[in-house]
Amino acid sequence: MAESAWALVFDVDGVIADTEVLNAKASVEMFRQLYGIAVQPDDFRPFIGTGDERYVEGVAEKYSISIDTQAAVERRAENFFKLLETAPLPAAPGVLELVAAARQRDDVKLAIATSGQKAKQFPVIAGTGLKLEWFDVVITGDVISKKKPDPQIYLLAAEGLGLPPGRCVVVEDAPAGVQAAKSAGAVCVAVTSSADVGELAAADLIVDSLARLSLTELERLI
Repeated sequence: MAESAWALVFDVDGVIADTEVLNAKASVEMFRQLYGIAVQPDDFRPFIGTGDERYVEGVAEKYSISIDTQAAVERRAENFFKLLETAPLPAAPGVLELVAAARQRDDVKLAIATSGQKAKQFPVIAGTGLKLEWFDVVITGDVISKKKPDPQIYLLAAEGLGLPPGRCVVVEDAPAGVQAAKSAGAVCVAVTSSADVGELAAADLIVDSLARLSLTELERLI
């Protein structure tokens, strides 16, 4: 591999596709169905990017209720897929173009690193038109023991890519993801699809859309 090799590493929810509205709707409905509790979509904002389990557990704690986490995650996923059937999600602006450009380059690798479970994330990825085989490394929440903001997922991604974390440009949308990327020693670009600029301040670059960025601009961040 060339010494100049580097990688583009994508989160999924809020980065590859704008799933956060559907995630919140599916979760609100889950709490109503299983626990008869009326929670609010905004209740989930602090837990975006922390993994499926923490996403539901955090809101359960806020409302002081005890839940069966696995049952909650499974029902949330069922609700999500029903919503997805009626409203398929396109790729977020700029994603397909950046991936296509990277695939034309021998010195750029591609990875996906998401805290979500593959059963939920793979259909989302496929729905955008992306193919998993285009990515050199794909890591999901099923294979990590520590979720974001812990850096484990990005350290594993860099290891799988055969690159130092500092040669990886991570694209994130949530404060927990930005913290994970920076703690791993990676460069981080944050998209304001799920959080405000102030919440993403630790990122190296903050944009409102990946469509504003070229591969060359991303490479300059390393």
